[in-house]
Amino acid sequence: MSAGLELNGVPGVPAPAPASGAPQSPVGIDELLQRVRRGLDRVTPEQAYDIAGSGGLLVDTRYAALRERDGLIPGALVVERNELEWRLDPQGSHRAPEAVSHELRIVVFCNEGYASSLAAASLRQLGLRHATDLIGGFQAWKAAGLPVQEGR
Repeated sequence: MSAGLELNGVPGVPAPAPASGAPQSPVGIDELLQRVRRGLDRVTPEQAYDIAGSGGLLVDTRYAALRERDGLIPGALVVERNELEWRLDPQGSHRAPEAVSHELRIVVFCNEGYASSLAAASLRQLGLRHATDLIGGFQAWKAAGLPVQEGR
């Protein structure tokens, strides 16, 4: 693995800028996405369903309008993306009751599986080493015929 692609033992997560303040080389979003995905064991909808059934946590980071339009995955914890790290950090004062351990298996999903990869990488930086994301997001889950509750 090339330099700068591991942070706190998490492969694929770009390291922060050097303490000297020297700027890092710019990286586009496509390259960043490839880097973080190399460090994730991404799961299919069927695998995510099995993980949830065996005590893992599905986390829905889609915004409200998408949840209302397309529905919800039963049992998934809804956490807005801008609150994700605060709600899932087991050591945090604003954690969700479900955030019980750094060992918890967490599957983050967004609408189509792009933003969730970045979100899962961020959770790994917090020490949630089993955090990953759902390939294809909510839309792939729904297309697989897995359970969905209607939106409001």
